[in-house]
Amino acid sequence: MLQGARQTVLNFPSAFLGGNRTQRIEFLFCCLIWRLQLPPLLLWGVTCHAVVGSLWRSSFQGNANFLHLSRNRSNPEQGYCERGARLVSSLDFWTLSSENLIAVLPTDPVKENYVRKVKNCVFSVAFPTPFQSRVRLVAVSKEVLEDILDLDLSVSETDDFIQLVSGGKIVFGSIPLAHRYGGHQFGIWADQLGDGRAHLIGIYMNRNGDGRAILRSSVREFLCSEALHYLGIPTSRAASLVVSDDVVWRDQFYNGNLAKERGAVVLRVAKSWFRIGSLEILTHYGELDLLRMLLDFIIQEYFPLVDVKEPNRYVDFFSIVVFETAQLIALWMSVGFAHGVCNTDNFSLLSITIDYGPFGFMEAYNPDFVPNTSDDERRYKIGNQANIGMFNLNKLLQAINPLLNPRQKQLATQILKEYPVLYYTRFRELFKAKLGLLGKNEGDDDLIAFLLHLMEKTEADFTMTFRQLSEITQSQLQELVIPQEFWALKMISKHRLFPAWVSQYLSRLKSNISDSDSERRKRMTAVNPRYVLKNWMAESAVQKAERNDFSEVHLLQQVLRHPFQKHSAAERAGYSSPTPSWARDLRVSCSS
Repeated sequence: MLQGARQTVLNFPSAFLGGNRTQRIEFLFCCLIWRLQLPPLLLWGVTCHAVVGSLWRSSFQGNANFLHLSRNRSNPEQGYCERGARLVSSLDFWTLSSENLIAVLPTDPVKENYVRKVKNCVFSVAFPTPFQSRVRLVAVSKEVLEDILDLDLSVSETDDFIQLVSGGKIVFGSIPLAHRYGGHQFGIWADQLGDGRAHLIGIYMNRNGDGRAILRSSVREFLCSEALHYLGIPTSRAASLVVSDDVVWRDQFYNGNLAKERGAVVLRVAKSWFRIGSLEILTHYGELDLLRMLLDFIIQEYFPLVDVKEPNRYVDFFSIVVFETAQLIALWMSVGFAHGVCNTDNFSLLSITIDYGPFGFMEAYNPDFVPNTSDDERRYKIGNQANIGMFNLNKLLQAINPLLNPRQKQLATQILKEYPVLYYTRFRELFKAKLGLLGKNEGDDDLIAFLLHLMEKTEADFTMTFRQLSEITQSQLQELVIPQEFWALKMISKHRLFPAWVSQYLSRLKSNISDSDSERRKRMTAVNPRYVLKNWMAESAVQKAERNDFSEVHLLQQVLRHPFQKHSAAERAGYSSPTPSWARDLRVSCSS
């Protein structure tokens, strides 16, 4: 098992969606071995946290203090337009509770907090270990606080907030839980894992681990999850980032070079943290009644289109996961995002991006790009992500197979066989949009493949090639006059087949009915980002942060909120320029 961070999963009041609907959200701290998972808090309701808290606090003792909060005072009749006026400006009026999960899913009867194997349960109670040194708030996401958590940004300036998001205190009434799951890591069954890096920074916990995340990995996690969100890719979110002066020892590249680093915490937010491994572990140990209980709970909570009373509900559930997983990986590919650790314990059942360990946005186009130096066999190279999706979905099917009758097994197997078509259909749609193509043409696949071939041969920058195609005019392309500012296109133009591709591309654009060049460029700049979180940008921010200079963290946070818009400060920082020479040999590992 890998070293990891303690984490917390919590439910909280969601943003009002209109009518009498509410959204169930969970969030976790990324640096403590635990996950606080709490029930849905209705915006118009009141949770009976005082009762639950009094029952549990007497039974469990932990290192963290309780933060006493009052009940929510939300009005069910308030509409969206009134929401801004009722944002909670003090944690005294914000409530968390754990009873929803605890009431439905079994917890481990052992109350002590230590690494162990558990059976016949989904969660264990595990209290966080607070930092011993000064804790500093580095960054917060205003959107997450206000749009998801219903907290006014001013709350982040209070000591209660910092204590809450750093694990120093837990909310009275919420029970900190660690989730039990397993997984296939690099294709091999890894048995029981537990709350892991799939969601947080440095989260896989070994028996000698300290359960801490570190500053460099926390900066990367905070920035990248927010970056993917604003690129329109389903992902968990980051609410806050805090850093301490606690010393954490890490061997970044597993080569015997231990170094002192600083502990940090990222507060993560998502609808759910259940992943394929959540089901695999139960099947592996033959806990089929618990498997059925958990799967029914997941369907009822997160899959409203599936009738939990329907005999074929597990097949319907599987069909949705197959479809959404294909969509997610195609989206990753459209922005050149390599996850880095596509283990089954890192694949969300809700098909959102979780785990921000050794990720990387591809710079020079290369289908063999591997962001993770720990991946010696290059299993998770970017060009293999779709295949890994198929592998993981097959493991999911194996996990639910004991609950299926022969006919249902046959149906589910057929659904899985449709995955490649689903993936390539979405991949084609996305890349046609990146090239500004409208309608259908038999030669579209060849046109896309031709361009990618030229990019690979010339090692052109993936992000900027598509962005500069969005900005250059057709007349400039026709004349093969590539201005210096389009440096990525100039690189491709050196290939002898570039004129042939341009000719095919311009010919295809003529088939766009009622389209103009300005409309094409407008359409393309809306889907081709100018800025993504390349490793060198994250590393630059990390190096400054380690000197207590968080200016670049804040700059990147702002720039990545608007990845499709040109940003003067980002241009000065070189975020749309070629990778600087000092960063060409940057490496990221499972410890990053």
